[in-house]
Amino acid sequence: MSKTHELAKMIDHSLLHPTLSDADLKKGCELAKAYDVASVCIKPYAVKQAVEWLQGSDVLVGTVIGFPQGNSSINIKVAETDQACKDGAVEIDMVVNIGKVISEDWDYIDQEIGAINDNCKSHRAILKVIFENDFLSEDKHKIKLCEICSKHKVGFVKTSTGYGMVKGADGKYGYQGATEHDLKLMRENSADEVQVKAAGGVRTVDDMLRVQALGVTRIGASATKTMLDAAAEKYGEPKNTYGMQDKNVGY
Repeated sequence: MSKTHELAKMIDHSLLHPTLSDADLKKGCELAKAYDVASVCIKPYAVKQAVEWLQGSDVLVGTVIGFPQGNSSINIKVAETDQACKDGAVEIDMVVNIGKVISEDWDYIDQEIGAINDNCKSHRAILKVIFENDFLSEDKHKIKLCEICSKHKVGFVKTSTGYGMVKGADGKYGYQGATEHDLKLMRENSADEVQVKAAGGVRTVDDMLRVQALGVTRIGASATKTMLDAAAEKYGEPKNTYGMQDKNVGY
């Protein structure tokens, strides 16, 4: 496997922005197929179509649950998961109930993660639990989440949605996404078999290599074409001919 292809297999190509049209989603899946990334993470209603668009490839289909705020009840999140898996999703990125985390209602969080993970396992799908670290100011909350995720043997712990905007003192909104501090913390406090996914702020080849060195095995990204074309140039490998007018399609 070439170095560029190795990096491609770290990418969950993100197709989640509300403004993406059906045509955009299809083009995004075509790009993911052409670059042979790990998966697409697509809006829930389009899971069935993504399965069709990605036929003939080994690019996996994933989707999101309780996205992006995590406020749905456990029963609704389980129902969303069940429907997504029935539609063909094999990877589920679920936003944890952030308010319950801050409230330190760990019994609730344990029940939520356990119920959704059990449903994923019944469909032979894997669960990625999104912490939304920009909303969590205390490391102890992130560590406890890692411990609960490890208890349930989820597939991945994940930093962010990419939409967790925090209002600054100037009134403007922004987010940090996958920080080095959080990635180290999550890797150190998760069981060995639980992988780490970085999402938010990984936009260059150097970003990818930096988080890979911290133990990250997946990233959520929309700049897939830009990063992988740059990787091919960096390593002197053939550049992918897939063009799409040199545009990325993602969030």
